[in-house]
Amino acid sequence: MNEFFIHYLWENKLLKPELQTTGQEAIQVLHPGNRNANAGPDFLNARVKIGDTIWAGNVEIHTMASDWYKHHHDKDKAYENVILHVVYEADKTVYDSQRKPLQTLEIKDQYPAEILLKYRQFIDSKQWIACENQVGDVQQFTWLSWLDRMIAERLEHKTAIVLDLLNQNKNDWELTFYQLLLSNFGFKVNQAPFERLSKLLPLQILLKHRDQLFQLEALLFGTSGLLDQEFKDDYPLSLQKEYLFLSHKYKLPKMRAQEWRFMRMRPVNFPTIRLSQVAAMIHKHGQLFSSIRYAKTTEEIIQLFKVQASAYWNDHFQFDKKSPGKPKNTGDNAISILIINAVAQTLFAFGKTHQDQQLQDKALMLLEAFEAENNMVIRKFAQAGIKINNALHSQALIYLHQSYCKPRRCLECRVGHVLLRKN
Repeated sequence: MNEFFIHYLWENKLLKPELQTTGQEAIQVLHPGNRNANAGPDFLNARVKIGDTIWAGNVEIHTMASDWYKHHHDKDKAYENVILHVVYEADKTVYDSQRKPLQTLEIKDQYPAEILLKYRQFIDSKQWIACENQVGDVQQFTWLSWLDRMIAERLEHKTAIVLDLLNQNKNDWELTFYQLLLSNFGFKVNQAPFERLSKLLPLQILLKHRDQLFQLEALLFGTSGLLDQEFKDDYPLSLQKEYLFLSHKYKLPKMRAQEWRFMRMRPVNFPTIRLSQVAAMIHKHGQLFSSIRYAKTTEEIIQLFKVQASAYWNDHFQFDKKSPGKPKNTGDNAISILIINAVAQTLFAFGKTHQDQQLQDKALMLLEAFEAENNMVIRKFAQAGIKINNALHSQALIYLHQSYCKPRRCLECRVGHVLLRKN
């Protein structure tokens, strides 16, 4: 038995109807109260009829009654308005601040045993997710309403991350977006080095050289450390020379080439190709986030990311290694990843901060416009029978899996709630 399960029983009124305090007074739960996520009693503003008296106040929940003293609630004024102490086992008499016995409800044997059995099966499950074999039976309406809640939570979580970065950047939205964009240009494998590069090479410096694509590439490749070797081709040799001048001018730090990964990757995702595309994007648009904010359609935003690596990369994937090829454009899949993970999140955070509902809706519309992501989590949910319509749903499912399924928060999940109460 744990407090999470007692919370669940209390909040959802799953206890048997004929309840009594440990002092043998009848209890009628008129309203369980509102769950408190902050310090203080577990449920606030509850209404409970004890005997002939209706009480309004707070409810505290523990596994054992003695936990009241273990957690020092007897010395905390925040607990002076507790009208009922709900416990699994009343192993000790608890007194309120007036030295009167606190009204206590012991719930042992006061709930349907099958619910606890199902809950334990969820918690002990060895499946990918606890409800893997049952989740496909949940009605589509339940899923859609829960996914709406999940995407809201995910965007709130992402907004907090964006605003933390914004604070570090002294409220500079363009710089913040640039850093988030580069981080996502790494596509997980090179996410860390791209993120590090965005902190070492300020956007302000790149914007000063926006008109010169060659200088942008020199700055990006040089700071990345990928020019730290001997070359034969004229192009990287010229980049080296240009970077030597610019690095002295701006006193730029430099990464190590070993930080970048090339193994087990499709060549189009090599960091060399992606860095050239970043340079092309800045060369073409400059302050990209402003263009995104004022774009009127999803297609306009997509076009902002359609760029081509410089001509050298038409027949190269790495320096000094010629290979048959073609122009290296940002593909549709890469663009969708950037928009889903960088554009939508930053746009929503900006709209939230500036109380601009239109921009928040624009971020949601972007997610609805793209197909669902194709990764292991999404494929597993699809195999379990979950219909996934777009990236809005896939983002919600990724958050659900990470924040609820993996930590086994089944009692807080609407889908888990439905399955636990299902006959």
